[in-house]
Amino acid sequence: MEQRLSDNWITSNHIDFEYKKYILLAYLQHVNDCFEETKLYPALSELVKHYRNLVALRDQKNSLYNSFPEKLNSADLQNFKLVYEKLSTDDRLMTELESIINFSIPQFEQHLAEGKKIYDFIESKLNIYPIGIVPLHTDAGYLLLKNGDKNETVVFEYQITIFDQPTERYRAIGVQYVNSFEKTLRNTYENIKSDLLRYNKNLPNPATYVIESELTLPFEDTLLPLAKRTLVKYLH
Repeated sequence: MEQRLSDNWITSNHIDFEYKKYILLAYLQHVNDCFEETKLYPALSELVKHYRNLVALRDQKNSLYNSFPEKLNSADLQNFKLVYEKLSTDDRLMTELESIINFSIPQFEQHLAEGKKIYDFIESKLNIYPIGIVPLHTDAGYLLLKNGDKNETVVFEYQITIFDQPTERYRAIGVQYVNSFEKTLRNTYENIKSDLLRYNKNLPNPATYVIESELTLPFEDTLLPLAKRTLVKYLH
């Protein structure tokens, strides 16, 4: 079963509709299996990437065809016009490419809709709130994660970086694992923060946030990626 699609999966090897259909459906079956296990990443982000590539390829198909070189075929002297024909074009190839694109885009849209539905449901089950006094600067600090009925709190140090583009401003979040604390009467979130303050003098007054999941989720594939996005959304 195909678990990953290369960025150029449409144009690599044979451009044949039935062959590409087989490759795509095998990959999407893997995506379905991930979604059934509530594993959203990297499947969801890959779906978005491939869908955008397909739409761009569809939009560029005509300009791609128009970019082929031409040779003079005849002269229409009555209308004072030279008639050219395309070189190195393969009508069958372009037809196959168009068939692959037209089949693939709805398939990706269907799976993206399903992934978004799962994402939104899980996001609604995440609760976020600060621990202690919130400092003026919140782009660096600690993130405490509680995964459903798991008997531990997992702590990460986070850092948010801002990237300015001509039309938009992007925020990226990086996290680094710090420690895990077993749930006990002593290990309250406030006490965990106090321990972090004692052991890391580089963050004297860190912003500290808890995200609790009402569901027990795959940690690396779902909870951590969604928690990072939830924190960025909450802060900005």
